[in-house]
Amino acid sequence: MTRKTFPALLIAIALAARLLPGARTIDDAYITFRYARNLLAGEGFVYNPGERVLGTTTPLYTLLMTGLGALDGGAASPFPQIALVVNALADAATVLLLYKLGKRLGFECAGAGSAAVWALAPFSVTFAIGGLETSVYVLLLTATIYTYTQKKRGVSALFAALALLTRPDALIMLGLIAADALRRALRTDRGPQTTDGGLRSAVRRPTAIFALLTLPWLLFASLYFGSPLPHSLLAKSLAYRLPPAAGFIRLLQHYATPFLGHLTFGVPWIGVGLVIYPFLSLVGGREALRREPRLLPWMLYPWLYFAVFALANPLIFRWYLTPPLPALFFFIFAGIETLARPAADSPKWRRFLLPGLILLPLLLTLRGWELHPDHGPERPAPRMAWFQLELLYQQAADFLQPYLGENPSQLTLAAGDVGVLGYYTGARILDTVGLNSPQTLSYYPLDEDYYVINYAVPPALILDQQPDFVVLLEVYGRAGLFPSPEFQREYMLLRKIPSDIYGSDGMLIFARRP
Repeated sequence: MTRKTFPALLIAIALAARLLPGARTIDDAYITFRYARNLLAGEGFVYNPGERVLGTTTPLYTLLMTGLGALDGGAASPFPQIALVVNALADAATVLLLYKLGKRLGFECAGAGSAAVWALAPFSVTFAIGGLETSVYVLLLTATIYTYTQKKRGVSALFAALALLTRPDALIMLGLIAADALRRALRTDRGPQTTDGGLRSAVRRPTAIFALLTLPWLLFASLYFGSPLPHSLLAKSLAYRLPPAAGFIRLLQHYATPFLGHLTFGVPWIGVGLVIYPFLSLVGGREALRREPRLLPWMLYPWLYFAVFALANPLIFRWYLTPPLPALFFFIFAGIETLARPAADSPKWRRFLLPGLILLPLLLTLRGWELHPDHGPERPAPRMAWFQLELLYQQAADFLQPYLGENPSQLTLAAGDVGVLGYYTGARILDTVGLNSPQTLSYYPLDEDYYVINYAVPPALILDQQPDFVVLLEVYGRAGLFPSPEFQREYMLLRKIPSDIYGSDGMLIFARRP
């Protein structure tokens, strides 16, 4: 295989790794799809018609789904399949950028290795086939740093703005890039010779491009929703109950197992990974900065990301762990290549050593796949592409269809996980977490006695709002809602779908008594 055909092979692998498993859509993605569907139906940028609530954290991805949906069926578009294709293409583009970055810097192992692992990494593939915005988001972050290292300030600012409109936590990396760019501009401006117009030239054009793209959305969101901040950010901070160090511990485990080595070597590998991967990343980062100093923001990004999320301590959903991985992969491989370079100087060693150094992490990563998943399409897929809960909610949505009648939007359905139910029933949703229902927030924080796991439904919320239907995992209401005499008096159980997810005794479907 030649160097010219290798990038094409990587792209083909990335596409196949996403298209082969098929769509295994995650609940949160359905929230975005419902926003897109309502836009196409003329209801506006809303989750529930008539309620202007910014319950999605990804406005750009929502608009992208809306635009593509307009070309393929309008409000009836198959959004899970559209998202699958978009995300597969986005990850293939990220693979190409990683490879090209390594090649340009003379890091053959880092470019090829990080690209190959990203093409097959479960943390990459799972959320691409899950319909989330993660793949597009990572592509925009990678394109931002790639063009920044090429000194293409305007193009980098464009990608930076698009990244921020895709996810607000893009500010973590964009802040690092802005600080580095300003530092460089100040140093150039103070130097004896100026080759690029000094501080004003370095700052003015990128800032104008960034503002031109982001300010219209910020203005629209402020006027339309009352705030550009997603409502879901506040809701998640109030509804979930977590130990103080939960986020830190989860991130620590993740950063110690970027290639899922614990699946091969067991839990003790986490302790090994806590030492070797930061060390390799430091070695690789040091050498990379010597070759391209503008990589500093990207090198720092995974560690600042770690610090921000550890201090904020949100409930760490699986897709929160994906964005820093491309940078982490790249610098770990750069560290491996740097340490192996003396042996690799020999053509004979280089022919076999560098491919071997790439192959081992890749094989470890592949342990995260299974040939025959126990649910969903029987095709190879990452083990973490688990969507049994979504399939359960789809059963509940199918069961409720006869009860909802011809005008489901006239009825209110309360649920803690609202994506699948909202998308497939078309009912007005009372989001008991509060992501899309602002009235929910006044019922939190909730007494800790109501919690069995990290989430519980406030009984007063259901009793006050009187939804027509309630669909919940039993564990969400075990200690509060379901034992309530008032709830038992006002609601009757329609069906119990067997399930032990999160330790539940089934999924329960209730209807309000006449």
